[in-house]
Amino acid sequence: MNTLYLFVGYPGAGKTTTANLIAKTTGAIHIWADRERRHMFGEPTHQPEESRKLYTHLNDKADQLLADGHSVLFDTSFNFRKDRDHLRKIAAKHGATTKIIWVNTDKQVAKARATHGDHAERNGYVYKFTDEEFERIANNLQPPDDSEEPICLNGETVSDQEILTTLGLE
Repeated sequence: MNTLYLFVGYPGAGKTTTANLIAKTTGAIHIWADRERRHMFGEPTHQPEESRKLYTHLNDKADQLLADGHSVLFDTSFNFRKDRDHLRKIAAKHGATTKIIWVNTDKQVAKARATHGDHAERNGYVYKFTDEEFERIANNLQPPDDSEEPICLNGETVSDQEILTTLGLE
């Protein structure tokens, strides 16, 4: 059965690192929002209209991949329940299960990564969050509740073995 993996976590939590490990382990197709943003917009601004266009495109892409029978890693911050629910409905339409991956990293560790790290190599473009941007996103994050059956991973220590064990792939 195909699976849609959705990620929740602060900027800098380790979602992309975790997604790369899951992709390597499962063979799921990795939709990476940061890479797609760079491809679509050249020099991304992260403004609302840009994000609307990006996520409309990515939702359509995930829909098509799931329709074609692929498992999909949707690598972005699904920090709002309504967004997770929307994608869950798309997955269900194609008989796919949805796994919510909660990359639960200490807020200060994530903030240091997001506001001070050099993400050019990882993202393909340089974008550092300001302290204000980080705090706005962090304060609006809606953690998954028990009804979503989140899979909790620590973004500071995640490893291939933890992925295998936690996702039941051993």
